[in-house]
Amino acid sequence: MLRAGLCPGLAEDMIQLLRSRGIKTVVDLVSADLEEVAQSCGLSYKALVAVRRVLLAQFSAFPFNGADLYEELKTSTAILSTGIGSLDKLLDAGLYTGEVTEIVGGPGSGKTQARALQRIQVVHAFDIFQMLNVLQDLRGAVAQQVSDPSGTVKVVVVDSVTAVVSPLLGGQQREGLALMMQLAQELKTLARDLGVAVVVTNHMTRDRDSGKLKPALGRSWSFVPSTRIVLSIGEGAGAPGSQRTVCLTKSPRLPTGFQEMVDIGTWGTPEPSPVLQEDDCAVGWEGERHQDP
Repeated sequence: MLRAGLCPGLAEDMIQLLRSRGIKTVVDLVSADLEEVAQSCGLSYKALVAVRRVLLAQFSAFPFNGADLYEELKTSTAILSTGIGSLDKLLDAGLYTGEVTEIVGGPGSGKTQARALQRIQVVHAFDIFQMLNVLQDLRGAVAQQVSDPSGTVKVVVVDSVTAVVSPLLGGQQREGLALMMQLAQELKTLARDLGVAVVVTNHMTRDRDSGKLKPALGRSWSFVPSTRIVLSIGEGAGAPGSQRTVCLTKSPRLPTGFQEMVDIGTWGTPEPSPVLQEDDCAVGWEGERHQDP
């Protein structure tokens, strides 16, 4: 609202005259035809222009162009190699900080291998409330580490998000969807505000109509990850049983539909994990060497 003292030159008598013409807020004034206002209110056109200039300087957002935003993105984004050339190729060089990457696959597909990283710290959560608490605690801890780049967390792995979300969905459990989206927002905030790469694993489920396999958690969740890859058991040379076909189904940078063969035998310890139970979700994080994009 316009008020006396809001900016130099905006006196009470000017405000009363402006209000008589329906101009009550800063937006009203800066969007009005000042020549017409000056004539109808008997005010100085130059005085109105000066007031508007000051109000715009005080309340307008600082302008950005595309080049500025791109340069800011380059300086704040790092690419973390997965250690597997074919997988990095599918991910456009690796995992991007500031983004959520989802690995989808059925039992035994190798998605849990994603958390077989060096120096990883693991915390187990048995429901979504524990999961939210873990992520919020982690966000606070990482925020305190930003002054020491050598010790900051670079990768956060949630394996698997389905374990804590699926029990809440279906039927009339409307609060389940709200909790799922709260978890999604927490993961995105962790990635964006603290500059880490967030990796989540998800299960496959069958579509009730077509019978085809699809990622679990439905359409609402599909908008959460920036990148999604789907693992399936493939055939080919290499270590027996370790070959997987990886298909890119969502990406902000590359066309979808591309596939690569990945040997998960080079990814980490084989599945199944003796620690991870069906209703258990592990959250892991580690520091990682990275390259600038």
